[in-house]
Formats: sequence, structure tokens, C-alpha cells
Amino acid sequence: MSLHVVIGAGPVGTATALLLAERGDDVRLLTRSGSGPDHARITRRAVDATDAAALAEHSAGATVIHQCAGLPYNRWATGFPPLIRAAIRAAETSGAALLTVGNLYGYGEFEGSVTESTALQPTSAKGRVRSSLWTEALTAHEAGRIRTAEVRGSDYLGAGANSTFTATVLPAVAAGKAALYPGDPDVPHSWTSIEDVARTLLAVADDDSSWGRAWHVPTPPPMSVRALAELTAKLADAKPAQVKRMPSALLWAAGLVNADAREIRELRYQFDRPFVVDSTAARDRFGIEPTSTEDAVRATLVARR
Repeated sequence: MSLHVVIGAGPVGTATALLLAERGDDVRLLTRSGSGPDHARITRRAVDATDAAALAEHSAGATVIHQCAGLPYNRWATGFPPLIRAAIRAAETSGAALLTVGNLYGYGEFEGSVTESTALQPTSAKGRVRSSLWTEALTAHEAGRIRTAEVRGSDYLGAGANSTFTATVLPAVAAGKAALYPGDPDVPHSWTSIEDVARTLLAVADDDSSWGRAWHVPTPPPMSVRALAELTAKLADAKPAQVKRMPSALLWAAGLVNADAREIRELRYQFDRPFVVDSTAARDRFGIEPTSTEDAVRATLVARR
């Protein structure tokens, strides 16, 4: 039994805190409001996670800090640097190891499937923010100031998942309506279960030799948006799915009034071409078999009811 600090009570933070608590670890769950799930082993505290001194104080005695906090797209450039830098400083001060939840944006546009050894060559502002912050954490690790690793997944499915698919396609299809998708609905795309993100965080935290690198969350074979929509319609007992590509002009018009639509423009390459994650390394190292896409969609739908 050990003490873990989890920052953020969004879908990943909640899943991680509950998995830790259910296996017998104590958890300090830190959020700005003090919110989070109820569990005898979870202590919720209201903390500003950008305050490095406060974060270090609440991380005292912990073995690992899990930085699971997320931000709206339009706050990435200004919001993530203080969050991650405070976590780095808290890890250095407290002696706890630092695990951050990342994504695939830092790789930019790639051919084939992406592995952890693929060079970070971001082509978006959001990708540049996250890749530069990972470089800062890794530099601190290599200097011996902290121990750190990053866990990266593709677009999420599962309870509370918020992705382009869950925001634009799933609600329409579940309601028996036609859906518009801001990309090619027929190219292969990887979908990562939120539960598997949490499982990977715990596996890395438990492995003393896993630090100093990134790990891709074990993720099932890719599935096109059209196929995923058809699966969603089946599980929701809805009409057959109808998915069409959203015209570029409509996406740009939506961006005039919707911040998320505006911010997604620079990431459209992820939806127009194959976007496939290779998670062989983590599957082989930790023995994690990914949640099936069907089960992940089912969990997504159940949580939205």
C-alpha cells in the first residue's frame, strides 16, 4: 500500500483514482474545487495545481504524482505550461515520481503507425505546447532531479470521453440522426479506452525500470469513424448510422461561434488520413490487453444516459 497523488478529476483522473483506491492504495485527489469520486481511500482536496509550493505540500509522502488534469482546447497554450511546470517542481521538491497523461499531437503528421520512438515534430500549436513540456520534464529526469514518464493515448472512448467523435458523431447516431464528421469517415483511426489509460498509469508507476520515456496506452486495432458509428448505432439500438463528411466551409463557419470548432482546425490532419497508434511496447512490457472497442463504446453510451 502506498500514497498516490492524482491531479484532476476528469474522466482519466477519476478512473485512475478509483483503480488505485480499489487495489488498496491511498489517494489524494487534487482539484481546484475539491470534487471527485467518493471512496474510503480517496481524500479530496481543493488545490490550485499551478501553485508549485501548494502542490509540493500536498504531494509530501507520495510515491507518484499522476498529472491527469485536462484543459479546454482554447486554454492549452496558456494553461498547460504552469500546470506541468508546477508538477515538475512538486516532484523535485517532494521526491515523488511524476507521471503525465499526454497524447499524440506532438508527433505531428506521420505515415503508417506511430510508435514511442517516432520523432516529435509537432505541426500544431497544441502539439508544440505538449511536446516542449515533455522535453522539460525529460530534461529534469535526465539531470537526476526527478523521475518521470508520460502515458499517451489516441482519441478517447469510455465514461466521460470527450473527443471529436463523442462530441459530433456519437450523440447524433445514438439519437437516430445523421451525423457530420470534420474529416474522412473511412480512414482507419485508433481509439483508446479511458480505463486503459488508467491501467497503464498504474503499470508504469509500479515498474521501477519504466521511467524516463513515453508509453503508448494499449489500444485495439484501428476502426474508421463510419464503422465506429455503425457499432454505436447497434449498441444504442438506434437507426442505421448515417455519417457524412463535414464541408470545410461549415467547419470554418462553426469556428466563428464555437471555440472548440475553431481550435480543431489545426488538428484536422488527424481526421483526413490514417491515424494509428502502435502500442506494442506497453502491451509486451506490462501485459495489458486493451479494452475492446465495443466495450469502450458501450461504456461511453452508458455514462451519457
